[in-house]
Amino acid sequence: MTTANHSASAPLDPRPVFFFDIDNCLYSRGCNIHDEMQKLINEFFIKHLSLNTEDAHHLHMKYYKEYGLAIEGLTRHHKIDPLEFNREVDDALPLDEILKPDAQLRRLLEDIDRSKVRLWLLTNAYVTHARRVVRLLQVEDLFEGVTFCDYSQTPLVCKPSQVMYEKAEREAAASSREECYFVDDSGLNSKHAAERGWAVAHLVEPGLPAPPEPVSQFQISSLEELRTCFPHLFKSQQQS
Repeated sequence: MTTANHSASAPLDPRPVFFFDIDNCLYSRGCNIHDEMQKLINEFFIKHLSLNTEDAHHLHMKYYKEYGLAIEGLTRHHKIDPLEFNREVDDALPLDEILKPDAQLRRLLEDIDRSKVRLWLLTNAYVTHARRVVRLLQVEDLFEGVTFCDYSQTPLVCKPSQVMYEKAEREAAASSREECYFVDDSGLNSKHAAERGWAVAHLVEPGLPAPPEPVSQFQISSLEELRTCFPHLFKSQQQS
């Protein structure tokens, strides 16, 4: 799996690209990694901005809603080093104690026909977190590359910005917007990708609130439903 950018002269692969979000998408929100991350982010706000718990949570939510990432607000308004944030939050998560190899996920990804589509990761996390998650799930080898929010570069570029989706298309050498597929648990990310022209499945796990109206072409409750959303991308039963 590569993180290298394609040069402007790199030949385009004719196969479409299937972009997969990572957190709360490749693994269930029930793993509670999201909750663990929220705790560490709030602790970071308290420690580095000298806030009380309530104010830290309020500011954290404000930045998340405004920018899609808490760290975006921190870098814009408080000159926080994003890599320091990554060390104290994402890289501090006890993922090794939570995530295990997922045979069902692996089978789903293996059933996608590589002669028809390429698999690529698209995350707002930094690359260290992205690689750690897919390694623990034991699916890292099934993806050709990863587009991530590069915390070493400012300004930060992340979903749902169209700049991030353009970056993903460029790095994955997508031939066109119409040749991009995407699954994400974020309604906002799904909405903006669909508006770009991507074919999008919004993952809403059972028990979680669904948007009043669908935000993209498909709304699914599990990744297994990708088989029915995009059947032409999967191997036929004779092949599998």
